Amino acid sequence: MDLKEIMSVSGQSGLFRFVSQGRNGIIVESFLDKKRSFISASHKVSSLADIAIFTDGEEVPLLEVLKKIHESGPDVPAPDSKSSPDVLKKFMEKILPNYDRERVYVSDIKKLASWYNTLLELKLLNFEEEIVPETDVKPEEAAQAETKPEKKAKPSTTAKTKKTVAAKKTTAVKSSSDSGNR
Repeated sequence: MDLKEIMSVSGQSGLFRFVSQGRNGIIVESFLDKKRSFISASHKVSSLADIAIFTDGEEVPLLEVLKKIHESGPDVPAPDSKSSPDVLKKFMEKILPNYDRERVYVSDIKKLASWYNTLLELKLLNFEEEIVPETDVKPEEAAQAETKPEKKAKPSTTAKTKKTVAAKKTTAVKSSSDSGNR
């Protein structure tokens, strides 16, 4: 599951899949009705990968919260977003006991429950770790090698100088032979 491709758009219900970058916004596709629409740059659009939940300590990324919900009962939906505030708060306390009760509102918990249920219904919740084959190259070295562009070998400055001197000699020889024939 790649949360970077799943978007939440302010003022619109449901989740959207990122399709393409437009001139003054983005093109998204609704998970509910599969309709594509243009979202202008003036709308607030958030990738689910960029969302975190406030806690008493550090913020917890949404992916980690979704994993905790899934661990509490795989294939069990979260409470309905229309549930009472008390039910939603108890649900949040169960999955994230140290969530910040002053900064996480009931409306935020409703969104979280709704998003989880949508992702569960669409079978987009896959928390299995990717198995990466072992290689002799360390991950840091591989990342550096991928980001560095290949450098072309530059001729040495002495080679440039030799070419320039050879070109001048050839020109000088041609001009002296031309003057002798006249």
